[in-house]
Amino acid sequence: MIVFTVHEPPNPPSDRIDRAEKLEFVRDGFTPLAAAIPPLWLAMNKLWIALLIYALVATAVSLVLKSMGVDPSLIALINLAANIVIGFEADSIKRWTLGRKGWDEVGTVTGKNRAECERRFFDGWIVQQPLLRASTGARGATDTSGPITNGQPPQALEVPPAARPLWRRLISR
Repeated sequence: MIVFTVHEPPNPPSDRIDRAEKLEFVRDGFTPLAAAIPPLWLAMNKLWIALLIYALVATAVSLVLKSMGVDPSLIALINLAANIVIGFEADSIKRWTLGRKGWDEVGTVTGKNRAECERRFFDGWIVQQPLLRASTGARGATDTSGPITNGQPPQALEVPPAARPLWRRLISR
């Protein structure tokens, strides 16, 4: 089973569709890329303060160990161990950064994959949120920007269900 925590930004929009678009799902578990190349993973996730802390601590530890005359292979092993710890804690670092920015954790969800987790979360979350604008329905969006011909409004644009985001498919059922 995969576990995700769901986070909402500060001052979320009042409409549930807009709120759903802003939610951030953070997976809990080991992150191989963060363990293999922590600076790259931190930069890719825009965790700048964590990247700065990592660079300072890694450099300081390496310099201190080197000045103490520790064997370079042992220094490399210590760095590898630190990277593995970062791989296990990468998602916690991401949650910490979101919390620092004022994001609230609004839920936790488990499932077999991300799509199932999103579906399970939105099944319970969406019914609790107020609907402030009319839904476009299951048929798709109506284009009212075109000219009216023969007194009839333009036809509805058909959007295949598979082309819509998962959360939008869940809302329109």
